Amino acid sequence: MNVKRPTPTLHDVATRSGVSTATVSRCLNFPDQVAERTRKKVMKAIDDLGYSPNFGAKVMAARRTNTIGAIIPTMENAVFARGLQAFQEELRDHGFTMLVASTSYRPDVEEEQVRALVARGADALLLIGHDRDPAVYEFLEAQGVPALVTWAFDAGSQRPSVGFDNKAAMHEMASEVIALGHRNLAFISAKTRMNDRATARYHGIKSAMTEAGLNPDDLLFAETTYSIEHGAEEFEKVMQAPVRPTAVFCGNDVLAVGALRRARELGIKVPQEVSILGFDDIELAQIAYPALTTVHVPHREMGRRAAMALVGLLKDGTPIKPVKLHAAPIFRDTLAAAAGS
Repeated sequence: MNVKRPTPTLHDVATRSGVSTATVSRCLNFPDQVAERTRKKVMKAIDDLGYSPNFGAKVMAARRTNTIGAIIPTMENAVFARGLQAFQEELRDHGFTMLVASTSYRPDVEEEQVRALVARGADALLLIGHDRDPAVYEFLEAQGVPALVTWAFDAGSQRPSVGFDNKAAMHEMASEVIALGHRNLAFISAKTRMNDRATARYHGIKSAMTEAGLNPDDLLFAETTYSIEHGAEEFEKVMQAPVRPTAVFCGNDVLAVGALRRARELGIKVPQEVSILGFDDIELAQIAYPALTTVHVPHREMGRRAAMALVGLLKDGTPIKPVKLHAAPIFRDTLAAAAGS
């Protein structure tokens, strides 16, 4: 006959490890606040006893779940992966857990995810970009749930952000391209509706054109959804324009790799006949052939700093200070001077 063993308690763990119940609790919730030797002793006792914290009781007592939600536009590609990995690692070091949701670039789905994560007790949210219905922010304020914006930076926004200036980053790249003699430019962008990152990158190219004395209305512009295949399709279309571009900017590296693939299929030499530029500097950019010239986004630093900001707010009440990071061009093999320049 099987006799059910009594469920181990927090007190059992404390007795087994020779510490107070308060120390056990700190090990579970804020391990960085406990000496390594003590933490290892407590964690061994937890493993030996098979102790599992009563999550519901802990939430009721603390009125906090130590959970932070991150809502990203897509999980299909790697643009957000590196930043979220660093975000999660930093959170874990401070006793917090991350929950991730994706929106497929749909504002209505994002609003659903915001409400769902708040209903599940998220203490704070990480959001991508500033551009969303004000009702979402009003809901979060009413619920007392702070939100931090990343992958964008706007010094004039009321919402704190840890990110970079998308317009300035693309302006810097476009200025370099124009300086190499390129005058006929195209931009293959992600959808710009409710996407301030894509919109800012578009305006970054146009501002560089204006600064160089070019007509910004001459920029050949195409919008598409986020995939290699769509990047390939739009590249083929822009290369059929009456005035063929000599440089094609892409709103992200995934679209740029699609453009590179289609150029190869069409027998168009890169960069001899056309230069192709990406944005993000994910690993795909380095293994593409030719290696992709792109804008390096400090994904890991952004994720780490965002986590630190939210942890400081939740644990110590430290107000979030906006953090502006630099996203800089990385010159590889897909950029060359315009033919005849």
